[in-house]
Amino acid sequence: MNTIKPIYISAFAILALVGCGASKQVSTTSGLVAISAPLNITKKAPIAENDLKRWSHLDIVTDTIPGMSVDKAYAELLKGKKGVPVIVGIVDSGVDIEHEDLKSVLWTNTKEIAGNGIDDDKNGYIDDIHGWNFLGDSTKENLEYERIIKNKSLVDEVTYQAAKALNDKKVADAAAGKTRSEQMLGTLNEGDAALVKYFGKPVYTIEEVNAIVSQEPATQKSKAAMQQMLSYGLPIADLKVAVQKQLDDQIALINGDNLKTDYRKVVGDNPNDITDTKYGNNNVMGPDKNEILHGTHVAGIVAQSRNNVLGGDGVANNVQILTVRAVPDGDEYDKDIALGIRYAVDNGAKVINGSFGKSFSPHKQWVYDAIKYAEKKDVLIVHAAGNDAKDIDYAENFPNDSEDKVTEFADNLITIGALNFEYGNKVVARFSNIGKINVDVFAPGVKIYATTPNNTYKYLQGTSMAAPNAAGVAALIRSYYPKLSAKQVKHILMDSGVAIATDVIVGGKANDTRSFTALSQSGKIVNAYNALLMAEKMSK
Repeated sequence: MNTIKPIYISAFAILALVGCGASKQVSTTSGLVAISAPLNITKKAPIAENDLKRWSHLDIVTDTIPGMSVDKAYAELLKGKKGVPVIVGIVDSGVDIEHEDLKSVLWTNTKEIAGNGIDDDKNGYIDDIHGWNFLGDSTKENLEYERIIKNKSLVDEVTYQAAKALNDKKVADAAAGKTRSEQMLGTLNEGDAALVKYFGKPVYTIEEVNAIVSQEPATQKSKAAMQQMLSYGLPIADLKVAVQKQLDDQIALINGDNLKTDYRKVVGDNPNDITDTKYGNNNVMGPDKNEILHGTHVAGIVAQSRNNVLGGDGVANNVQILTVRAVPDGDEYDKDIALGIRYAVDNGAKVINGSFGKSFSPHKQWVYDAIKYAEKKDVLIVHAAGNDAKDIDYAENFPNDSEDKVTEFADNLITIGALNFEYGNKVVARFSNIGKINVDVFAPGVKIYATTPNNTYKYLQGTSMAAPNAAGVAALIRSYYPKLSAKQVKHILMDSGVAIATDVIVGGKANDTRSFTALSQSGKIVNAYNALLMAEKMSK
């Protein structure tokens, strides 16, 4: 699960991350007109906090914010209509099923009797009331390249050497970055302590820091330091935790700790045997709620209860969240993903969100077979494109739906890049992977506000957040137009999107500008309003 890039590379990195051409206006028989991107319009005023919290629901024309027109869709297209319930599988780190804003949207296995210790529905999973936990009591895990180095026999020599070269590079980078992390942590602690004393309170805002007028050298120094720290977009307390974790990880890499521990033994299965399926448990929250922030946030983006004055609103109503805990703090195992997809499919999911990914996949065929199985059962899989600012037409990014990065073996997987909330040349999130062939469409993925464990809400960012935004729109279509197939829904998301024909900055590098149409197969951004218009037409 690749959601956070090293802080010293760029300011955005600390946040958790994770048809082409001009859009034509299409009139429908009802007189409704599809949304197209306004040209040469940028939002001059800073986005208000209330709008930022729901920017992915806003409208690119009305609000000059590249949202998905979700609010407009509910107000103009869905009012008075009744959809059918849609099960959405969240294959992730786990979900806080006790959260105040998620309790009402949980999938419940009615074929299972809770707590009796019996596999009532005889599906191989005992008491799987709200899903299944394929990680058991495990939370931490190695990255795949580390597992390959430790188990050379699993792969060919070329793959092993690539994994070893990556590890060598990461160790060198960690050695170089350790000093910067230490300096950043020192500056952070020193500057924060000074401003806490200056303001006389433990928490302050960037606006308050900007307004400091004292000319005292020490205060000015602290002001400058904390302006930079606050520009990363995280509360100072969270930033300290993130920087300390980065430093700890760098030290562990330098010491080779990443190659010493076998985390999987906690689970107790053989991860290299796809037939060994009797493992895990029904605790979809796992052993530590602090480790399920990612999955809880993803679930909330799709389906947190709408219009209940709690936190934010989910994209889709009529959704039941089925939790598959299969993504640890580290890289997911191919076996867990393959079995997790099959579990969600077999229990009725019509959309599966996969906000995870990695660069090596020793048992990728197991996952490919699971994707094909989902296709046969008419299930759409929505996958995050990744947060490495790479072109995945060339760089490895698993899982995918093409063994050669050209020819798709299935048409039920859609890969989502991430958008920034600034409409203009910065509309592509600087961390987002791109790919004219292997990224299908873009969706909001920067500063997305949604549920986090223990009845809290936070902004997170990454293609991990873009995927569930798109999955939410897919769920809307499958709810209100249930006769449309997974393949049709995929192409509606791509074909109905709002086309952006202008040049944009790629990878956060001001000197790298390209046509937005060259960054994905569709050259578009997901739009719920247009998607529902197209679904209405297609359903007839």
